[in-house]
Amino acid sequence: MKKVITISMIIMLFGLIVQAQEEKPKDRPVRAPFESSILIDNQTTVVASEKTLEYNIQHKFSPMSNGFSDLFGIYAPGANMRMGFSYVPYKNLQVGYGLSLQKMFSDFSLKYTILEQTRKNTVPVAVAIYANMAIDGRNEEAFGTEYSFSNRYAYFTQLIIGRKITETLSVQANASYTHYNAMEYGYDHDRISVGFNGRFNFSPQSSILFQYDQPLFIESMTEYREDERKDLSKPNLGVGWEIRTSTHVFHIYVSSAKGLIPQENAMFNTYDIGDGDLMFGFSMIRLWNF
Repeated sequence: MKKVITISMIIMLFGLIVQAQEEKPKDRPVRAPFESSILIDNQTTVVASEKTLEYNIQHKFSPMSNGFSDLFGIYAPGANMRMGFSYVPYKNLQVGYGLSLQKMFSDFSLKYTILEQTRKNTVPVAVAIYANMAIDGRNEEAFGTEYSFSNRYAYFTQLIIGRKITETLSVQANASYTHYNAMEYGYDHDRISVGFNGRFNFSPQSSILFQYDQPLFIESMTEYREDERKDLSKPNLGVGWEIRTSTHVFHIYVSSAKGLIPQENAMFNTYDIGDGDLMFGFSMIRLWNF
């Protein structure tokens, strides 16, 4: 009888241990390292919760170099604009579409969060991959005599690694690959870029945003001799102010690139920070949960 009672107690004790282990709290993801899926011209590691629809309007004015004559580029011709939608059909997966004024680009995108940083540092960083395909929507005449529809395609892939360091500071680093099917003579079809960006949160509703993107020249990737190559795309520097509400996020910033899709900035940014080539821009992001 004693053996039966002892065995029964051991089984009960084992069951309690297993139950306690199963009920042990999980190490949950950190809360809001960034407030939206974009940061000035860059993607963040953030994918919204499942069944979330995001709508964003992005606008960039012309360079500020003319001063008050065109109100620092705000009233100058040549502004660029993009309207985009993204949706999260499954956890950590975002799909999107956008249409830009510059070259009438239609861009189709995917973003997937591979890892989420956790509160107890079981996972110390967030890792996401972003990719898009953009289709140039201009008339056929813009592509010369040897026209093919595939000449319109441009591709961009980016690996993003981020960390929320404190409740006030989140940072990211990224590495990107860009490819254009058709390029003018002297321009390479492929480009690798690196970047660094982040957010400093200084109040419950406001943050400072910063970004820096650097296209790289890699000798083994170039298609031309030195005397044939066109100038490499310039770096993109941006600083902004983020304002957020329960359903909206607003970005007001200055940056040194005109493009609103990343492959355009990686390949064709001719604005030089050293010459003061900066322009105002803003983004408005609206979220709906279904």
